Amino acid sequence: MSTDSNNSTPMLQVRGLKKYFPIYKGLFRSLKGTVKAVDDLSFDLHAKETLGIVGESGCGKTTVGRSLLRLIEPTDGEAHFMGKDIFQLGASELRSFRKNMQIIFQDPYSSLNPRMTIGSIIGDALELHGIAQGDDKFEMSKELLVKVGLQASYINRYPHEFSGGQRQRIGIARAVALHPSFVVCDEAVSALDVSVQAQVINLLQDLQDEYDLSYMFIAHDLSVVKHISDRIAVMYLGRIVELSECDELYKKPLHPYTQALLSAIPEPKPRRKKDRIILRGEVPNPINPPKGCHFHPRCPIATAQCKTGAPPVLREVGPGHSVACHLV
Repeated sequence: MSTDSNNSTPMLQVRGLKKYFPIYKGLFRSLKGTVKAVDDLSFDLHAKETLGIVGESGCGKTTVGRSLLRLIEPTDGEAHFMGKDIFQLGASELRSFRKNMQIIFQDPYSSLNPRMTIGSIIGDALELHGIAQGDDKFEMSKELLVKVGLQASYINRYPHEFSGGQRQRIGIARAVALHPSFVVCDEAVSALDVSVQAQVINLLQDLQDEYDLSYMFIAHDLSVVKHISDRIAVMYLGRIVELSECDELYKKPLHPYTQALLSAIPEPKPRRKKDRIILRGEVPNPINPPKGCHFHPRCPIATAQCKTGAPPVLREVGPGHSVACHLV
């Protein structure tokens, strides 16, 4: 875990990020509604910091990461990175700017082209951005393989010859090949065995120290997020409901949803009793989210204000600790 999450100017500033997916129906493809996957997110990310993003499946975690990298186009908002608004970059400028921003995908099987050798998978980006060509490209690819814990001789092999953990290491080597400043780890360890997860997490931390990387670490495993993150943002139905320093969030969760998530973490000592907070019902439909607080249909302490009032705004309630709840 990095300890350099200071009060300096953030490397990445996101304001009002929205991503709505239109729904078309009928022969004439008329617009019938929108899926509000990400709805008005604002946060900062400092240099050499790891920001964990957690929440249930479908809350918009992956959409946030892909929108910031322009893998999908955002609907609205601003994202200032290294002095430039990512969302305003033209196609040619964005292409050259991409070497500063990379992603590690969730699925180590589908994220690697089965028809390309490992040397080409890692080295093509080096050639595309004019860093290395020919033999130099493959030598750098070999160095990267060794750096992520694989043998240099693997460079001429194909993805199907590797295990899931090895493939994810190859994906990590591809992501850091251009020496980026910002890497989105999109469920980077969720498809791996527990023992392999620990190895990959340690690798990510070592690379962060070596390359001064900033991570957005998207995950649903709260124990993994606690191990690697400096700060954690909890998302629910497209919005951040709580944002805090890692240790503070686990010691003193304020939002009822955060409290329910943390209560679900398995206890390593079975004899120690732990109060589980069981959330009733399902996550609301993002096409037609509830009025007021989006969490109120499942919240055990919801009041009339939560059901009918304006949506709660994320506000700071303590040093570095913000929450969006009418009752806090």
